Amino acid sequence: MSRNLALFDLDHTLLPLDSDQAWAHFIAGLGIEGAARHAREIDEYYQQYVAGTLDMSAYLNYTLAPLARHSREQLDAWHVQFMQEVIAPAILPAARELVQRHIEAGDLCCIVTATNVFITEPIGKALGFDHLLGIELGTEGGDPSARFTGTAVGIPTFREGKIARTESWLASLGQRLEDFPQSWFYSDSINDVPLLERVTHPVATNPDPRLRAIATQRGWPVIELFA
Repeated sequence: MSRNLALFDLDHTLLPLDSDQAWAHFIAGLGIEGAARHAREIDEYYQQYVAGTLDMSAYLNYTLAPLARHSREQLDAWHVQFMQEVIAPAILPAARELVQRHIEAGDLCCIVTATNVFITEPIGKALGFDHLLGIELGTEGGDPSARFTGTAVGIPTFREGKIARTESWLASLGQRLEDFPQSWFYSDSINDVPLLERVTHPVATNPDPRLRAIATQRGWPVIELFA
């Protein structure tokens, strides 16, 4: 059993961007039909997320639909290019160093993100993570390697859903959140206050203004991994 637990949000926490938003703009840049309009809509949904008013069901229905229009082979090829052109330059030394400190300490490390796993799993691997919890995607016939259906399955990793998914993942390992003497969660977002309140070491990381205010009020540490 790992000595301690370290949980991380991804977008605007370990990355200085929103990976779902960045993916939408990357696809738009390829000239795919309808992608530019889709990217503009994703920008609007992102503003709702920042404001804490996001309707997650509506957002998922919209953002995941384009994945069903392309083969897995095509999506995977685009994702390799996305990683090279967009994500790799955005992984900054301070973020790598933070993650590596926890890995070297023997902590159980996991990303818990509200972005879907197609986009984020390769990013998690690039950052050195063995575990990532994100929005799970439906596939044709339930075959993990089959074409995406454009829908989400299971509990979304959003707000209180991050707690439920984290607890379910830990239970699959025969562990509970309370079993760890020390637990960290690093996040930038007001939406992550529920999970921040459950760990022994909540860390506001590049926080949005409302999370920064809460962190200041409660005495939570604030760190900046990028400008």
